[in-house]
Formats: sequence, C-alpha cells, structure tokens
Amino acid sequence: MAELVAEDPASYRNFTRIEPDMFQKLLHVVGPRITKNHSWFRRPINPALKLAIALRYLATGDSYRSLMYGFRVAHNTICGIVRDVCEAIVSAYAEDVIQTPTEPEQWQAISDQFAAKWQFPHTLGALDGKHVAIRCPKNGGSLYYNYKGYHSIVLLALVDADYKFTWVNIGAQGGCSDAQIWNQSDLKLAIERGLIGMPDETPLPGDDKQIGYYIIADDAFAMRTWLMKPFSRRGLEKDERIFNYRLSRARRVVENAFGILANRFRCLLSVMPQRPDTVCSIGLACVCLHNIMRSRYPGDQNIQMDQEDDAHQVIPGAWRDGFNMDNLMCPRGGNIDTFQAKQQRLYLKQYLNSPIGSVEWQDRMI
Repeated sequence: MAELVAEDPASYRNFTRIEPDMFQKLLHVVGPRITKNHSWFRRPINPALKLAIALRYLATGDSYRSLMYGFRVAHNTICGIVRDVCEAIVSAYAEDVIQTPTEPEQWQAISDQFAAKWQFPHTLGALDGKHVAIRCPKNGGSLYYNYKGYHSIVLLALVDADYKFTWVNIGAQGGCSDAQIWNQSDLKLAIERGLIGMPDETPLPGDDKQIGYYIIADDAFAMRTWLMKPFSRRGLEKDERIFNYRLSRARRVVENAFGILANRFRCLLSVMPQRPDTVCSIGLACVCLHNIMRSRYPGDQNIQMDQEDDAHQVIPGAWRDGFNMDNLMCPRGGNIDTFQAKQQRLYLKQYLNSPIGSVEWQDRMI
C-alpha cells in the first residue's frame, strides 16, 4: 500500500475505495478504538493494517480466505478485524455524518436544495429501501427469505438532494414487507407525533395556498400529506404523467445514492456470510464512509451518478453498469392512502402543470 501511495494513487483509490489522506484521517480517529494491548504471547496487529483489511473487504466483498493470502493474516482473525473496524467506524462517525434534522431550519435547507437542483418544492428527502443479501442465519427459517428468492436484511433510508443519507434503518428481516418496516420505524412515528421539527405549512413558490412539507417515495409506501408518491393507475392523463416525471426526477437521488454506495462498497452486492448484527454494522459503516466522501470528496463520485445533458435527458451513471441491490416489494393491498394526501397530490399536480410551477422541458419528457 505504501508503494501504491507513492507510485500509483489511482490504484490506491481503487484498492481501498478512498483517498490516501482520508485513510490517514480515518486511522487517526478509528485507530485508538481498534488498537489492542501488547501481550506476553504476541504483539497485536497494527491498526493501519486492520483498517486496510476492512476497507478491502468493503470494497470487494472477497471471502476472508481470499483476503488471507493478500494480507498474510489468518482468515479467522480477519473475521474479527472486519467486525471491529466497522463497529469502530460507526461508533466514531455515525452521529456526526448521518444526521436526521430535528429543527425546521435544517429541514428547510434540504427543501431549498431539492427546489434548486430538482425543481420539486417542499421536499424533505427521498425514501427507498433495498435488500442486502445474506447467508441464511442459524435457525433463521424463512424469516429472512424475501420475495426475490434469497435471504436478506433490509436497508431503508432517506436521502437529501446531494445524495447523502440523512436517516437509515438497517436490519429488518427480508421476509417483512416494506409497509411493516416503514410503519414500525422511528422516523414515521416521529413524523406522525410531530417530534421531528418539520417546517410549518407555507405557500409554494409564486402561489398563495398553504401546503405542508413532505418526503417523496415510490408506490411501495402509503401516501400521507407528509409523504407523496406518483400516480400508479394505467392510462394516465398528460398532467398526471408530468407530475410523475417531476416527482421521479427528484426521487432519482435515492436510487443514485444506493447505486453509488453499492458500487463503491461491493460487499453489499455479495451474499454476506456474517451474522445479521454484523451485517448491520458493515452496512452502517459503508453509509458513514459514503456520507464522509459526499461531504469532503464529492468529485470522486460524480462519474457514478446519473447526469442530465443540456436538454435534460438522463445520462446513466456508471453505477448502473453492473449488478445493483434489489428494491423492496410493492404492497398488495392494505397500504391505504389518505383522502387528504390524495387531495394534496392533486393540488401539486395542478401547480406543476401551471405557468408558475412548470419547467420548460417537462412536456417533451413524457
């Protein structure tokens, strides 16, 4: 690794998926947490080597026996190293880099980003979930067996307009429906009880009617006044198709965030052999590293994300080239939209099709 830093920085970034100076900063913070005491029997493994082993595993998802030959560390030792390093990363960074806003000003800043970047006002985040494949846990039965035909845990997340994760729920059994996971989540409970500090209703830009703020999601979630989703029936009218285009364009940030995350840390695309609690620590560590890179090294991920040309046609990002994480299953009834939410969506549809809420290219996108 020292030779790569000195002679081939690009290969170093490909080997660890992070910049050399980020490695040193991680080592400075995480190193004391993973350093073992000297014993009479043997000296402990250097924390820099532990961090390198863990990052290489996150980057590739290789088996521990394969990593053993590259680092000359026993596979059963690597098992503990990966777990300890990921837990240390989560302990050191999670509270600082995965921050769910609790004040109206913080939510408003996210909403302003969505309005400026994606022309969808009053949006507080994009919500989605993905399956992380795991080996069937001991005595797991069918609890983790999902509708795709493999065992998994679910990573449910809220993403801001800059592809950063602002809220994460990981660890639900793959056999659970998306509605079950979301309905039991702490974020949904906090929103319903008014504990999350969402901004008060304000008019949309150029309008005079008070409209609440909301997160955006796909059809897998029940619609509320604080959660908007596309129209789902067939034979949609033109104005409904335009609404769907505008919402889906803004919601693309969460698909891109998951794609960037999984293609940088490809362990999430493999069948992870660890226990579910260890998989949760690994997943959270990947999210922490992703958010750190979005904040400090955003240029490193630009090639991965979708882009738009001058005509606002989508240029697919590099994350779409390979395998990707599977979506959550859409509901089959029982996930009922409220009447107030339907009325609010109709008003938003009218606004986005009006002269003050439309964008010049939306007609040719449907």
